Amino acid sequence: MNEPAATKLKMLHGSTRCLIFGLLGLLPAIGLPFALAALWEAGRARQHEKRFWNAARPYRLLGVWCAALGTVAWILVAALIAFSIVTNTSR
Repeated sequence: MNEPAATKLKMLHGSTRCLIFGLLGLLPAIGLPFALAALWEAGRARQHEKRFWNAARPYRLLGVWCAALGTVAWILVAALIAFSIVTNTSR
């Protein structure tokens, strides 16, 4: 397989992986690693979009939105849990 075709396939596969990981990033308790993996995959796919047209760009964008939402939500939940533990143990 020639280099441009292989690069395009990697980009398309990375975009769909971003969507899958982004959706998994919304899961309670286990979503944070998936959300971070989705953001990583989005960055890798985005690098190739500078040279080639990405037919799966909407999947990448939706994956990034889900991953960002999941990351922020689960970091806030972890911070609230940590805050609750700290304030309850000081009593």
